[in-house]
Amino acid sequence: MELAVRHQESESKGAFFVEGADGRRLAEMTYSRTNASMIIIDHTEVDPALAGQGVGRKLLDTLVGWARSSRVKVLPLCPFAKAQFGKDPTIRDVLM
Repeated sequence: MELAVRHQESESKGAFFVEGADGRRLAEMTYSRTNASMIIIDHTEVDPALAGQGVGRKLLDTLVGWARSSRVKVLPLCPFAKAQFGKDPTIRDVLM
């Protein structure tokens, strides 16, 4: 099953997320915008039904692609995101 990651931002808060057929968010990575060029990843959550399918990483990869194209720097305070940046040097170019 291919999961589409969507992005939503309003004022200083944003999220990359996956919705189920019923419109309920099954996975999300949230962030806070500190200014026009920096965000803080503050939380990642994936529904147990999607566990082990790489959904959290897909959220992060989508966020990293967006950060690159938007020229936004990232500070990962969320433990999941912080661990992923620690494991994968290819995505560290977006870090503060």
